[in-house]
Amino acid sequence: MSFLLRLAALSAWNRRSTLVLTILSIALSTFMLLGVERVRTDLRASFGSAISGTDLIVGARTGSVQLLLFSVFHVGAPTSNIGMRSVEAVAAMPSVAWVVPISLGDSHRGFPVVGTTTAYFERFRYGSRQALRMAQGEVFSDLFDAVVGAEVAARLGYRVGDSITLAHGSGPIGVAEHADKPFRIAGILARTGTPVDRSVLVSLEAIEAIHADWMGGMPRPGSRIGPEQARALELRPKAVTAALVGLERRSAVFATQRRIDGFDGEPLMAILPGVALDELWQLIGAGERALLLMSGMVALVSFGGLVSVILAGLNERRRELAVLRAAGAGPRHVLGLLALEGGLVTLAGVAAGAIALSFAILALAPWLQSSFGLTLEAARPTTTQWLLAAALVAAGWFASLLPAWRAYRLSLSDGLSANA
Repeated sequence: MSFLLRLAALSAWNRRSTLVLTILSIALSTFMLLGVERVRTDLRASFGSAISGTDLIVGARTGSVQLLLFSVFHVGAPTSNIGMRSVEAVAAMPSVAWVVPISLGDSHRGFPVVGTTTAYFERFRYGSRQALRMAQGEVFSDLFDAVVGAEVAARLGYRVGDSITLAHGSGPIGVAEHADKPFRIAGILARTGTPVDRSVLVSLEAIEAIHADWMGGMPRPGSRIGPEQARALELRPKAVTAALVGLERRSAVFATQRRIDGFDGEPLMAILPGVALDELWQLIGAGERALLLMSGMVALVSFGGLVSVILAGLNERRRELAVLRAAGAGPRHVLGLLALEGGLVTLAGVAAGAIALSFAILALAPWLQSSFGLTLEAARPTTTQWLLAAALVAAGWFASLLPAWRAYRLSLSDGLSANA
């Protein structure tokens, strides 16, 4: 075995230019295959980490996916709001530890505005129960203070102290601007990789203030309330869009859910965020299946290219193999030599591709997150990635058996002929 290893190393060094190209080819295939799998894995993890640490989401009765979409992802619109008295009744339940109400419906240059309380910054969790963190400034304290997400600040070039105005309605162009009541950016949140990055957060009282002189979604004719006049009003919110709920004990989640679903004051609905996220992923999982299909196609192309490279290299070695046969090496020695070379070259290519992928993720992750909102982590390989890497090594070794078998059958005269 040691003789074959030494012979394989010397043979490889003699063909080092071709060998480097072969390893680069395998490394590129590995990079693409494991890269697609890493994107698929991190995309799903990023989707599932949009919210954590919240036991229930409470809103008006509708579909669980719809309630999750507008309360967490700020997509779509609720069928109706829920009264603050109902939210306070839920907060008073013995099993409930905290409640964070949220109010949606306004926007700022296409980014959703979330009206909430300062408890949002203390209670909201994402990923592995990570808390929100301020990158600059502080949580809103004045009535017309706003906190913007990292993506909002990056795309619009905002800094703490800048002035912004909100618009009524959602979408890139709001129905009407609340231009008479500008807000000051009090803080900018650190990037989370969740919909929070694309949000503008203000207080519930601020939502009431900008709508103080509105009626039916339009400014009330002949009525104009300035910012200072709004401060003097009673701005206690009467209704909100939804509420995030945390429980004293996780074991009480189903009992509390049933109690909220049967609430007498108004029709309410409570959903478990994890269950709703799974339902939503089942609906939009076509993208994941497309990435899986792409991974399979990349693997097939990689294996085909590997066989082609090894077969092409065999023609260059006909004379070398014939000399080995003339020196006393048997067909089985030639077969073993080529199989050993194929396995080692494939292993080196797969390792180079995996290392290059890790460095690429480390170098490009900040840019991918800021430009495309895609969070990639140079984390430990998943089980699927290990299996794919092992499949590449096995496929490379089996592919090397094909030219090895051909070399096994080559006659001594073929290699020593003038045409070899």
